[in-house]
Amino acid sequence: MEAIILAGGLGTRLQSVLHGLPKPMAAIGSQPFLALLLDSLVQQHVQRVILSVGYRYEAIQSYFGSSYRSCELVYAIESEPLGTGGAIRQALQQAESETVCIMNGDTMFQVPLEAMIHFHQVQQADLTLALKPMANFDRYGNVIVSGTRITRFEEKQYCSQGNINGGVYLLNRSRFEQFNLPAKFSFETDFLQQRLDQLQIHGFVSDRYFIDIGIPEDYEKAQRELSITV
Repeated sequence: MEAIILAGGLGTRLQSVLHGLPKPMAAIGSQPFLALLLDSLVQQHVQRVILSVGYRYEAIQSYFGSSYRSCELVYAIESEPLGTGGAIRQALQQAESETVCIMNGDTMFQVPLEAMIHFHQVQQADLTLALKPMANFDRYGNVIVSGTRITRFEEKQYCSQGNINGGVYLLNRSRFEQFNLPAKFSFETDFLQQRLDQLQIHGFVSDRYFIDIGIPEDYEKAQRELSITV
């Protein structure tokens, strides 16, 4: 199993705690948040991780080096911001497997990857999104499914009940590479939302633990909830 972690975020809203470091290096207890993500992947038998890095990538590279526990680490370095889509496109050039797990470096969603992979295969999906059920939310868009197939992405607005995009994907590399994609683009807006009719895009619903450290309130929450496991 192989994964890509998008770890190039500046963390503008967290600069008071980051002190110029990339967002995935935000401290949780005595470790960077990124170490917790890698721990989760190692526990689920992921053996190779491509770290898509950009802003202050040297801090990540010097801390983690070329391996973490039993996991090989490879770096895909952005010389300029490419957007999430461009970062994925560049990182996939170093991928070795056909189906790759992709996740955000500022979000922890403890999806059972083995079950998600089985779902992906059974549905014969080109792309599977991990969806998190949520109530009373307005920070995330709502993802609409018919059966398991994703049919629509709703804009961010208050929603009493729905499923959000949890930021963990299983992507068939060959299908992604069939498209003539630009160097810079948003994976969510310019790829996912534009190709619902062209690809088999399915949603795997999981109610496992989820947190996004992108804003100070949730970073503080992560400090409380995750530090006890460090």
